[in-house]
Order: sequence, then C-alpha cells, then structure tokens
Amino acid sequence: MMSTLRIGNTNIGTGHPTFVVAEMSGNHGGQLERALQIVRAAAKAGANAIKLQTYTADTITLDSNAPDFQLQSGPWQSHRRLWDLYNVAHTPWEWHTPIFEEARQLGLEVFSSPFDESAVDLLESLGSVAYKIASPEINHIPLLRYVASTGKPVILSSGLARLTDIELALETLRVGGARDIVLLKCTSAYPAPTNETNLLTIPDMAQRFGVVSGLSDHSIGTAVAVAAVAVGAKVIEKHFTLEGDEETVDSFFSLDQQQFKQMVEDIRTAELALGRISYDIAPSAQQSLSGMRSLYISAPVRAGDPFTTKNIRCVRPSFGLHPRYFDQILTRKARRDLPMGARLRLEDIE
Repeated sequence: MMSTLRIGNTNIGTGHPTFVVAEMSGNHGGQLERALQIVRAAAKAGANAIKLQTYTADTITLDSNAPDFQLQSGPWQSHRRLWDLYNVAHTPWEWHTPIFEEARQLGLEVFSSPFDESAVDLLESLGSVAYKIASPEINHIPLLRYVASTGKPVILSSGLARLTDIELALETLRVGGARDIVLLKCTSAYPAPTNETNLLTIPDMAQRFGVVSGLSDHSIGTAVAVAAVAVGAKVIEKHFTLEGDEETVDSFFSLDQQQFKQMVEDIRTAELALGRISYDIAPSAQQSLSGMRSLYISAPVRAGDPFTTKNIRCVRPSFGLHPRYFDQILTRKARRDLPMGARLRLEDIE
C-alpha cells in the first residue's frame, strides 16, 4: 500500500500533515485580479495548495443548441447551455502564468485539472507539480494516458465513478507511467448531502487500491472535511471563494477565507487529537493519578485485630495499597495500631 508521496516540495501521506487544497474553479468571476486575490486569500487561510481548472468551452463541449447540450435543471441551468456555462467559468489560459507565479511567491503548491491534452501541454510548460483528474473525466481514457505519461503525481476524484471505473482509471494511469496517485472520495452533487458522503470509504480506498486517499468535498461547511481527516484522509480539497456577496459559478458551495481558515485550524486540531496508538498515561494526566482508588483504614484498628469490611475501604486518593489486595487482606490481621485515615501498606499486615 502506498503510504507517502511528494507533490512539489510537500510530503503527503502517513506521518505528514493533511494536504489542504483550495479549489479556485470558476470563482474568479472572469476577473484576473479576483483570481490573484483568491490565491492570496488561500495562502492566508492556511491552504497548502491552490488548484485551477484548465479548459475552454470548446475543449470541454460543443457549441451546440441541440437538446443534449441544454441545461434543463440543476444549479447552473440559468446559463442555458453547457458551452455558455463553461465559457463563463473557464480560467483563460493567459491567466495561468500570473496565477502560477503568484502562488509560488506565496509558498503554495499550484496545479490544475486539465480537461484535454492541450491543457496538459500548457500545464507542463508552466511546471505544474501534479495533475488533478476531475470526477467527470475519470472515464476520459485518452486524457488519463496523456497525464500519466508526464510522470507527475495524479490526484483522481471518484465522484461519478463506479468501482469498475476506478479500477480502469487506476490501471490506465499505472500502465501509462503514473506511480504516485491520490484517490479522493467525492460526491458530485452541488452541494453534496452530508449523509451521502460515506467517509468510511476513504480508508477502504487506501487499503483496496494501494493509494493515498482523501476527500474532494462539496458539502456545505467544514464538518465533513474535518471528519474525513479523523478517518484517514491525507488530502482535503475544498472550493474557495472570496468573502462578500458577489456570486460566481461555484460560490454557493464554496468556503470563504475565514471559513477555510477555520477548517484548516480544525483539521490541525484533529491531527493533534489523533496522535498515535498509545496505552500510556498521558503526561498531562499524571497529576490525576491520585484520584484513583486505594485501600485506607476506615475505622481505628489495634494491633492483632482482623481486617474487615468495617475497618478498611477502597477510597480515593491512590496513596494506599492497590485494591487488588482487598480480598487477601480480609483474611489477615494488623501488625500495629492504625488510625482511621491511615494508608494501608503491606508492612501493616501480619
């Protein structure tokens, strides 16, 4: 089973902090300056990486009015056609260079989801440290082969995949040359219902497929992402937008800077809480050991008197004899006079 890999300068997997990715998607709203502000805000919020989507309307669909290309329902139906939606939401290719440069200056890893081979070529020219395969592209076998041929780490979302789709995608990537693969549990609904996120799949993915696993989260809020870390997610991807009322294509299920920052802080707290497997008494709990039970004299005892349930008791604090001796002591006698409240010790017993 793959337990670690490296994306850019960041180690990911067992023994390393959760890799938190801020997904810009179309939340730039068609403004380069807003895109750069998102990068800056993501860095301030504690993200490890910023991710883009690299396509044009023409590389992802057809400029067609046929019924198949109409948006009949769903959160984006106001855009009328697939081509119109993607034309609004895409990140212009000429923006990629300034966005990549801004991210790198701020210490963020930066990469993208390509949606065709020409997008991979662009991203290779920019030195993308990894490639993300979006959920709808998991069956795009030519794209998977092309991405795999770069030898870069691949992050694969499972949101629209059956088990056989995942198996085929992983086989295609591995045969094509991809060695470092992250598989993300994903629910491709916008927003995703919490009761359909099925986070227990995350550790199963790691075990079943021999990958680093994580979550691409489309749910509202931060609780699902933090819970995912608790069950073993090593990568968390969450859509990111700027604060304020400006609506963009994905803002309705995205986190703003303050919300994202809180999520990162909660993830780091969860990591601390998970710690390691340990049956030791924690250093901070050592002072509480005195609150355990031990054996004390509960009524005055004279030398030679037998110990009974009336003159010894198992009480707090823990400075007396261990309670495991209780039954044995009831068959013995006192070696010396013992006042009420005295700790019972082995040397007090005949």
